[in-house]
Amino acid sequence: MPDCIFCKIVAGEIPAEIVAETPMSIAFKDISPKAPLHVLVVSKEHHENIAAIGSANPAAAADLAVLSRQVADDAGVTDYRLIFNSGPDAGQTVFHVHGHVLAGGAIALGFE
Repeated sequence: MPDCIFCKIVAGEIPAEIVAETPMSIAFKDISPKAPLHVLVVSKEHHENIAAIGSANPAAAADLAVLSRQVADDAGVTDYRLIFNSGPDAGQTVFHVHGHVLAGGAIALGFE
């Protein structure tokens, strides 16, 4: 998708602080963190949300969960949240599937 910010990050057109990567997914620090650890895990394939990727490519959806665990392990945390907002009423503003890996301290829930 030519105007999708996450597609541009995946393509290397927009810089991001990448912390982990697999052949199917990429993880980078959120530019407006809501917790001491706030990393986005993003599919390299463009799908609107977790339900869409789960239907189209279950292996890619599972890879997001696996990469999330790696991000937490690499950060030295055992307890974390993995949140997917699906749809505008759920707070999604970037319509490219992505999960938020959050850990440490109080975690705010009012975010994209």
